[in-house]
Formats: sequence, C-alpha cells, structure tokens
Amino acid sequence: MGIVVGEELLLKMKTLGLLLTVSLILCGAIFGLQRASGQGPIAATTRAFEPSEELFYEAEFNRSLLRGLNIAELKFTSSRTPIEQSDKQHSQPYTLTLNADISSKGFFTRLFNLKFRERVESTVEPTSFTIQRTTILDEQGKRVRHTETLYDRSKGEMSWTVRDPNNPQSEPRKAVTEFTGQLQDVLSAIYFLRIQQLRVGKPFDIFIGDGGRVYRIPVKVIEKKKMKTVLGKVNTLRLEPELFGPDRIIDEEKGEFSLWVTDDERHIPVSARIKTDYGTFDIKLKRVNNNPAQ
Repeated sequence: MGIVVGEELLLKMKTLGLLLTVSLILCGAIFGLQRASGQGPIAATTRAFEPSEELFYEAEFNRSLLRGLNIAELKFTSSRTPIEQSDKQHSQPYTLTLNADISSKGFFTRLFNLKFRERVESTVEPTSFTIQRTTILDEQGKRVRHTETLYDRSKGEMSWTVRDPNNPQSEPRKAVTEFTGQLQDVLSAIYFLRIQQLRVGKPFDIFIGDGGRVYRIPVKVIEKKKMKTVLGKVNTLRLEPELFGPDRIIDEEKGEFSLWVTDDERHIPVSARIKTDYGTFDIKLKRVNNNPAQ
C-alpha cells in the first residue's frame, strides 16, 4: 500500500460516508421518490428525528490482513429552524436543518498523514420534504472547496456552484440542471428514506441531485434480519441502493452497498457495508441522542 492508495481510500471513504451517510449511515439513502405500491411517507407529526436528533457513527476498513481499522467518524444531526411567519412560501413555521460532519481518523491519518473533513448542511421544506438548499465545505489536507446548490422547484432548476476559498479570484465552477418532481440531496435522502413505509420485495426509484447532476437510484428492500446493535438486539431491514455503475453517483468504480435500518417507525440506520476493489468499509451506529439541547 502506497501513498496514492491511501489518498484514494480516504477520498472514497468520504464520498461513501455521505452516501450512506448512515445512509450511514450513512448512506444513504435517498430521495425524490417515485413511490412504489405499498410505500408512502410518514406524517411529519410522527417523524422520529423531529424536533431534533443526533446520530454518531464510526467507519472501519477491512482488506486482507488489515482488519477493523478505524478510519472515520460521522455525526448526523436534524433540527427545526424557525422562519418568519410572513413567509408565504412555507406551510410550516420552520424548516428542517440537516447536518453531517464526516472526518478521517485513526490508521490512515497516522500512517499517511492524510486528513479529510466534510461538513454538509441541507435545508428541507418539512411538509413536502423537498430539498431547498445544500452547502458543503470539503477539506482534504490543504485543498478546500465550498459548494452551494439551490433547488427551485417552481422553475424545475438546480443551480450548482463550487468555489475555492483559498483562491477567491478564481472562476467558480457552475452548472444548472433541470428536474421535475421531488428531489433530494445525498444527506436529505437519508432522512427521506426513514419516513418511507418499507416493505420486503417492494423496490422503488429515488432521485438525487449531486455534483450538478440528477441521478435515478433504484433501491431494493432485500430482507429482514435480527441484528445486535448499540440499540440492543433489534429487527432490521436490509436495503440495497444501486450507487455504483453507469449513470450512478459512483460511476467509475465497481462496488456493492448494503444498508440496515431498524424495522420500526424510526428506520434508524444502524449499519452499512460498502464492498469495493479497495476493500470493505463497515459503518456502525455508536450513539443516538433524541431531542438534544440546542
């Protein structure tokens, strides 16, 4: 293993962490849904992550003789942000603010002196559960990028802009993409997935805006399984979002992604596994804080 492999592993872990992002975790999950039979959203009054919630995860890497190497920490939070009552565009007196903080740790950081940190904030209209704005601060060593995406559902336009804070004179990268229907970003997709009524054998498609493009992601609900987790021994559902392959979010790599969520109304992501040519990444839930002090 050389320095190039170390860099690639860290970058892949960052990207995959968001996709799960518990989705995760991590990963994630998902997004402007074309609803299949037997699946529908849960009312806002019963959402497990409102008014606020914190989820903490750790990621491990396994390859050959390398087993259980800690490489990243992930934290996901949801909260309500009050809005002006005079704002006629909102049917609720608040928006949902979702945050993800993913950072490298442990083995790769020490061995290769490589670090990454990615902070994401998503603003969601709670009634329709539609993404309105995404900001990302991506730090990879000395390299820093700030991304902002605005979603105008009335015009059907997604505007994506990337800037280099270290070089404010440089021309930003921009893209405008058309979309129809409901759209999510990678982070809000995780929470959108949690409010669906999931059924084994009932696949569905989801639509995610990422990197200036819109992706259709098929999701399969594979099986039920009892798992030992930080929440105790719980019933879970295994999901398989198709994140790898042509016209997918990760189109230049081969891989498989599995996500386990609790088989109850909370649908908490408790575990995720990403198999790639680099090795296997395992992400596990370590702690949950319900309605933490703001």
